[in-house]
Amino acid sequence: MKLSISITFLAALCSALAFGQATAQIHGVVQDMSGAAIPGAMVKATQTETGISRTVTSEADGGYVLSNLPLGPYQLEVNKDGFATVVQMGIVLRVNSDPAIPVALKVGAVSDRVSVEANATQVETSSVGVGSVIENQRVLDLPLNGRQPTDLIALSGAAVQTAVSPAYGMRTGVKMSVAGGLVDGIQYNLDGAQHINFLDGTSMPLPFPDALQEFKISTSTQEAASGGYSGAAVNAVMKSGTNGFHGDLFEFLRNTDVNARDFFAKGQDGLKRNQFGGVLGGPIRKDKLFFFMG
Repeated sequence: MKLSISITFLAALCSALAFGQATAQIHGVVQDMSGAAIPGAMVKATQTETGISRTVTSEADGGYVLSNLPLGPYQLEVNKDGFATVVQMGIVLRVNSDPAIPVALKVGAVSDRVSVEANATQVETSSVGVGSVIENQRVLDLPLNGRQPTDLIALSGAAVQTAVSPAYGMRTGVKMSVAGGLVDGIQYNLDGAQHINFLDGTSMPLPFPDALQEFKISTSTQEAASGGYSGAAVNAVMKSGTNGFHGDLFEFLRNTDVNARDFFAKGQDGLKRNQFGGVLGGPIRKDKLFFFMG
C-alpha cells in the first residue's frame, strides 16, 4: 500500500512533464554584416529559469527554427567558426508565440562574445489571428468572482459572458460570445491539448489562478490547430517547476461582515466563504527534471 501511494504521488508530481507544455518557438535568419546568409551556424536557445537548452544548425539560406520550446525567458547564443559569438538576452516566449529573431555575426574569433539585449520588437509573423496574452500577474491581481480565470476572457474586447454551463453539462465553465460569435464557438486548449466539455461547448475547469502560468485569447482568423471552433481560441498553460524552489500558501475570505449591502437588497447577503490552498515547484534534478503541484 505504501509503495503504491508513493508511485501515485510521484506520478502526480511529474504529470506536467507528460503533457505538451511546449507551446512556443523561435525562428530567424543568421547573416553576416553584409547581409549574406551563413549556413551551418550553431543556434542554441537556453531557458534561463531551468537551464534547459536546445540547439539547431542554420540551413543553407541561413534560416533556423527552434520549435517546441517551453514558455519563459530565454537566451539565444549563435556561433560559427570565423565569427564572434553572439548572445542575445531578454527574449520572453509567451503561449503560442513565434518571434522572428534575426542574428548578424561579425568576423572574429569564436571566443569573442557580443551580447545583445532584446530591446527590439520581436516580430510575430506566423499567426494571422489577433491575440492578447493574460499573464500570471494579471490573473492573480485582477478581481475574479469565485477566482475563475475564464472571467478574464472579456479583457480581449468584443467578448461577453451570456450564461454558465447548464446542469446537464456539469457546470464546468461559462458561455462566452466573442465578436458576435456563437456562445459555444470558442476552442479551449490546456498545455496544447483540447480542454473542452463536449456536452455544452464550454471549457473544462481551468487551473486555479496560482497554478495558471498564462493564457492567450485569439480572435479573428484562427490557426489550423484551433479549427474546430471559429469564434475564438483560448490557449492556457500551467506553471512548471524551475531550478529554484518557489511556492505560496493562501486563504481567500469572503464574509458578509465585511461586505457592503447591495443598494436594492433588503439585507446583507449572508455570504461566508473561505478558499485555502497553495502551490510548490522546484527541481528534482537541476537543469533536467522539475516538479510543480498545487
